[in-house]
Amino acid sequence: MPRHLPDHIDTLVVGAGPVGALAALKLAEAGRKVALVEARPEHAPVRDARALALSWASRQALVEAGIWRDDLPATAIDTVHVSQQGSWGRTVLSRDDLKLPHLGVVVDYPALSEALVTSLAERALPVAWGTRVTAIDTLSAYARVMLKSDAGESEVTARLVVLAEGGDLVDSLPGLSRRVHDYGQSALLAEVKCDKPHDGVAFERFSKRGPLALLPRGDGFMLVWTRTPEDAHELRDGDPAELEKQLAEAMGERLGAFHLSGARAVFPLTLKEVNHRVSRRVALIGNAAQTLHPVAAQGLNLGIRDALALAAALKGSADAGDAAALASYERARHLDSGAVVGFTHQLVRFFDSHGPLVSAARGLGMNLLDAAPGLRRRFAGHLVFGVGTQSLDKTP
Repeated sequence: MPRHLPDHIDTLVVGAGPVGALAALKLAEAGRKVALVEARPEHAPVRDARALALSWASRQALVEAGIWRDDLPATAIDTVHVSQQGSWGRTVLSRDDLKLPHLGVVVDYPALSEALVTSLAERALPVAWGTRVTAIDTLSAYARVMLKSDAGESEVTARLVVLAEGGDLVDSLPGLSRRVHDYGQSALLAEVKCDKPHDGVAFERFSKRGPLALLPRGDGFMLVWTRTPEDAHELRDGDPAELEKQLAEAMGERLGAFHLSGARAVFPLTLKEVNHRVSRRVALIGNAAQTLHPVAAQGLNLGIRDALALAAALKGSADAGDAAALASYERARHLDSGAVVGFTHQLVRFFDSHGPLVSAARGLGMNLLDAAPGLRRRFAGHLVFGVGTQSLDKTP
């Protein structure tokens, strides 16, 4: 048996990333006995180039769970500027639309991971580091989980298994299947600086070469550019001047000249979505439930809302794997998840065409949204709080 993991546990969370750790902490806060399984070794450095865009609501959820610390390096997003290259039309979303301190924040994945490890240790939650789940057998009263680590193979039973990662296990669970759509695209990530300050503005630009986001990060930006796999790898490995040139062409002169200031990385882009979030005594959250295209920066925010909804659904339930409570969780996440996944997927398709009529339609849509305060506020609220949420309804 992996170190610190009991033979039987009330709730076993698979994945100690932001979504899994949040779920574990919220469930433990409600009185559940919780343990986690994480494939990464405990002290292994996190080599992940991503900068995470968290909505203000997601950031506040991490604050309330004790994960977010005042000294965590983060950059505020106060405005989101949406436009398209070579055509008219734009939309500007502001924190003033929702009367919030900020629309969101940008934080590096390694920094957030370190805060997560600290929070789990402070709460003394058992974590089996360097351990993978190889199979799950769901029974009427509990689930049996097969584990593999350097110490060998073992198993543990749990009233409820929460899959925050390990989406490949979905295909073996009763009644579950995944829809997989390969976009045939890759995300190019790069740290860039420019001549003008970002002033807390995040840019969403639908360029002729593919949609890109510039997320404010420190005194520069994190670039996330959707390209063909061939383009992405050439720009990652090639002369920095070529990427700087193409970025300047896509963005114009609004920020001045661009300068690469750090490493570049490439990630393939695929949509993965499950047909159900519950299979007997297994609940799916985060990446195990859905993996999104980064065009709208909603993947992690959606996962955080999954974790909060699961903890809320199980509150007061004597049995962590109670079928009625888990059914309530699935119903609670149906509207928000379906709307965000569908919106993100259609957004990629809509902005993948560049004919004059399509560009004009996009421009008209952005201008209409920009000119209608009520509609713009509603749209911004969906991005920050989710679709059909109580928090959105109470926003001033």
